[in-house]
Amino acid sequence: MFVVFLGLLLVLGAFVGMMAGLLGIGGGLIVVPSLLFLLPLAGIDPDIAMHMALATSLASIIITSGSSALNHFKLGNVDMFVIKWLMPGVVIGGFLGAHVAEWIPAAYLPKVFGGIVLMLSLQMLFSLKATQTREMPGHAATLSTGMGIGVVSSLAGIGGGSLSVPFLNRHGIEMRKAVGSSSVCGCVLAISGMLGFILNGMQAQALPAGSLGYVYLPALVAIASTSMLTTRFGATLATSMPTTRLKKIFALFLMFVAGTMLL
Repeated sequence: MFVVFLGLLLVLGAFVGMMAGLLGIGGGLIVVPSLLFLLPLAGIDPDIAMHMALATSLASIIITSGSSALNHFKLGNVDMFVIKWLMPGVVIGGFLGAHVAEWIPAAYLPKVFGGIVLMLSLQMLFSLKATQTREMPGHAATLSTGMGIGVVSSLAGIGGGSLSVPFLNRHGIEMRKAVGSSSVCGCVLAISGMLGFILNGMQAQALPAGSLGYVYLPALVAIASTSMLTTRFGATLATSMPTTRLKKIFALFLMFVAGTMLL
């Protein structure tokens, strides 16, 4: 059973890497529900499965978003204003979100995740209809927005691309640069959120062997080993694909994940 578990994680990692490069997401919207289903196959207590899914997802995002960010840097798809002012807020919010997750009863965390994904999918659908863009807000407002993105993303075990990409694109950042900049922010956010989950999980009961706090290392290694290989293909595809088509794919992806979680 454990061999099947690892095999499924390798396939999951390959798909996540492709989506990370294409859409600027860390893959948490795919990894969290997948791990919530798969972790019991490895004998993990259902009472801590959601916390471990969130923590392991954030740890895997460090690899997928980091690899995606490097590829987008090489392709010139990163906006430095975003890195300078949005990213610090994202880091602070990511660490805070991990502590907030500890206060929420385990039975409610999947419902919180499903609600967040539904909100993100609706937000992206509405953004498809928007024809006007706004200027990026000032430094303080951008920093505050980053904190909000960080808290919500850490609670959902995601890299924040589902929030930051629509926000950046709505404020005049070209879709390709929004995707690339989001990858950079997502990597740093994941580090912050993961550290919070590790610290909070150190005293948790019934942790399986191979755990670092709430991070399940065998799952992390399996997902990361294949996702690193496929992010560059997604990044190259994002650079060559028309912006409108990229936005439609992003919106449909969010709707699929939201429907899967809520149903």
